[in-house]
Amino acid sequence: MTGRDAIQSALGSTKFLLTKYLEDLSDADLLTRPVPGANHIAWQLGHLIFAEPHLVKQGIPDAPYPDLPASFAETYGAKGAGKDGPDGFLTKAEYLSLFDKVRSATVAAVGKLSDADLDRPTTGSMAPFAPTLGDLLLLVCNHTLMHGGQFTVVRRKLGKPVLF
Repeated sequence: MTGRDAIQSALGSTKFLLTKYLEDLSDADLLTRPVPGANHIAWQLGHLIFAEPHLVKQGIPDAPYPDLPASFAETYGAKGAGKDGPDGFLTKAEYLSLFDKVRSATVAAVGKLSDADLDRPTTGSMAPFAPTLGDLLLLVCNHTLMHGGQFTVVRRKLGKPVLF
């Protein structure tokens, strides 16, 4: 297995986990906050979809991604985090479709890299946390998993079964 293969595998496994955490949740469940002031899953999903191209393009600037709705930056940036109610948020099916398209674009971009590319230094805001392209791509995986862990708290609050 190459480094590129390992990153693609991590992208696939974190997508699998995220999908499993959402499988039995309704659109209304996505708007449940585990505690006051915590982000609900709907915002976190949009944030993951919006953040992934932003992060990857810091190391692969020409990586092609699907266009996102114009409101994504406002809704899923810091200002949108405290918003309640369904207005402006998507359905679970819409989030999953967009996440799949974005993640597929990331996997495809990684597939064009060589293992030597993974050692390239990064620039931009994430360089202190992810000094190489390989580190940056693993950070994308970890970002997904970190938010997935937050989904489990909402699942517990809703009385859903423990999955893993």
